[in-house]
Parts: sequence; C-alpha cells; structure tokens
Amino acid sequence: MSNRDYSIGQMLEMEACTQCRLCVDVCPAVSASREGTISALSRMKGLKELLKGRTALFRRLFGQRGPAQEGSKEFSGNVFRCTLCGNCQEVCPVGIGLKNLWLSLRRDMVHSGSYPEKIESIRDNLEESRNVFAEDNQERADWVDDMRNAPEDRYVRDRAEVVYFTGCVAAYYPMAQRIPMALAQILDVSGVDFTLLGEDEWCCGFPLLGAGLGETLNTFVAHNLDAVRRKGASRVVFACPSCYQMWREYYPHQFEIFHASEFLSRLIKENRLPLKHLPVTVTYHDPCDLGRGAGVYDEPREVIRSIPGVKLVELSRNREKCQCCGGGGNLEMLDPELSSAIAAQKMDEVLETGARVVVSACQQCVRTMTTYARRKGVPIEVMDLVQLVHKSIVAQDA
Repeated sequence: MSNRDYSIGQMLEMEACTQCRLCVDVCPAVSASREGTISALSRMKGLKELLKGRTALFRRLFGQRGPAQEGSKEFSGNVFRCTLCGNCQEVCPVGIGLKNLWLSLRRDMVHSGSYPEKIESIRDNLEESRNVFAEDNQERADWVDDMRNAPEDRYVRDRAEVVYFTGCVAAYYPMAQRIPMALAQILDVSGVDFTLLGEDEWCCGFPLLGAGLGETLNTFVAHNLDAVRRKGASRVVFACPSCYQMWREYYPHQFEIFHASEFLSRLIKENRLPLKHLPVTVTYHDPCDLGRGAGVYDEPREVIRSIPGVKLVELSRNREKCQCCGGGGNLEMLDPELSSAIAAQKMDEVLETGARVVVSACQQCVRTMTTYARRKGVPIEVMDLVQLVHKSIVAQDA
C-alpha cells in the first residue's frame, strides 16, 4: 500500500514527536490496561516504522506495489484499542494533531486489509440500515411512543425552524432513550418550533470515521443535509457530542448548529424554562467530543448552576483534563473489556467527589457509565444534562 492516507502536514508532524511520554501518562486506555503498547507513543513508533518500510520497499522495486499485509497483526489491533478521546493531543508539547493522525492510521489499516473483524459489521450495519445498530431505520422515532401525551404527529413535522437530530444511540438504545424524551419535552415547554427527522435521519457518520471507513461518509452527509433542508429549518440541535462535532467539522456549514447544552443555556438566559428547586449535589463529566473536541466547557456548567438547589462539585480532572468514560472511538464494540475498565476508572473518580449524581452531556457517556454502575452496583446515579434540566422542570417546589 502507499502512504496516501496521510497528508504532507501529518508526515511532517510525525517527525516532530520528541518521545516525551506525556501522552502515555494521560492515556485512559494505558492506565486501565497497563499495556504500554497501546499508547500514543508506541503507536507513533509503529507508524513511523510502517511508513519507512514502505518507502524502502518502493525504492527497491521502482514504484511496484508492496505486499498487501504490512505491519504486525498486533500493531493493527492496537491501533483500534483507543477511545479517540484526544487527551494525548491536548498534552502534546509540540502540538501534533494526534486525533486526526489516528483516524488516518485507522483508514490506512483498512486499506491495508489489516483490521478487526468488527469493522466489517460497522460497515454492513451503516450501509444496509443507515444506523450503527442494524435496526430498522423506520423506527428511529419510535421512542416517542413511550412518552406520555405525545403529540399525534410524533414530533415529525413537515416544516419547523429547528431540527432535533437524535443520533443512533439515543434513538435505539433503551437506556439512552430517556434523553430525547426529556429534550423533546423541554423544547415543547419552552415553545421551540422543532421537528424530528424520523426515518429520514441517518447516522451522522462518526462510526465510519472511527472505523477507518471515511470514503463512504459523503453519502450520509449529503442525505442528512437534504433532510434538514426539506424541513425548511435554519437550526439543528444535537444532544450527542459526536454528531455535533461531525456537523461542525465534516458537514458544509449551511445551518446554525448547537449542542443541547448551548441551546439550553440560551433558553435559560431568555427565561423560557420554568426551572424549579432541585436539592441535589452533582459532579459533571466533560464528554471528550464536546470538551476537547469542540471546546464547549462553560455552557453545561452554566446550565447546572442555573438550577435552584443544585450544587456542583468538580471532578479532580475536569474540563480539558477530563478523563474519558471509555465509550468513544468504537471501543465498546471492538474491545468491551477495555471499555469497561476505563469506565471503572471514571466511576472511582466520580465517587471521590461525594456527589450523588454524575451528569454528562453525551448519551454515550451516560450509557457507558450507567452500564458499569449497574453491573457493579456502584451507588451513584448517572444522567444527561438534558435529564437534569427536565427533572428540575417537573420537580415539586421544596
């Protein structure tokens, strides 16, 4: 294979690595597994060796094609044992764009034919069902049927000012479906003119990028943009940070987009939400794609502090230093044991705060932490920021 999966800038950045090991120290996968071979430092060394080997081969063969399988099976497996949390990039003293480099490396592994079998399942699910779980896409808005007093149109309207883009996890995973239910009710109460896309919503495309399958992304981008245009909407709201980040970085900027935390903060400042007293101590977990990925740190905290009675205590590692929950980068599908081990680290840190509730602003974070807490009997409640706001709205005044 050629080195076509890397930009010239990335090729130059690789040579800037000083091997300082700061990336190793902050990697949640390394600390959870105690395996240095899955660190960013080890991955960088392996990548350099891979590229140098190809260059030498091409020189000897005068441009003839190299072997189909390059690099060890162990290296290709470790490439995908990463949550793509971006913590390594955050601490890199020379500013290497490591997250995009890892995405390019995953694409390289797919092109080289060296990747986990689960990648095929991700590809097939998205191509056939347009969602990562291989569910019937006509059922994307079926969670509305479980709501009390749901409108006859099930929130799927012909025209609206705002589109609420639900995302695959919240649409299909029972544990996460409470998040879109809560947000739909909040938007109703605040008088927002909104609609769901229903079956016209396809996956945002992030699982494709994370699996090294970015070539098919444009099909999903074009479809989703057209679906929003047909609604006549000017704004799109996301409760899923990965969907939000995809639209920020990979979709043409044709609409005003908001993460739910940003949209809720705006509604609160406009006095459109009847927040009631809610006496509870919470801590906040910054989702990787919302925090380090999109730089949204203040709005979620503004929303939490706006709720009367809620006390916020920070995690020991927060904002740009916040540690991943273990649910990103397709890791839960590719290595569930490692994903769970990272979640265990996260929950230990949460318990240290003394808070009764850990709040995130990501349906995947809620899913990962809740799953671990239930399996291990961890005495803490996990909820999304949207659920916390909804709980305040329906609360009885103390």
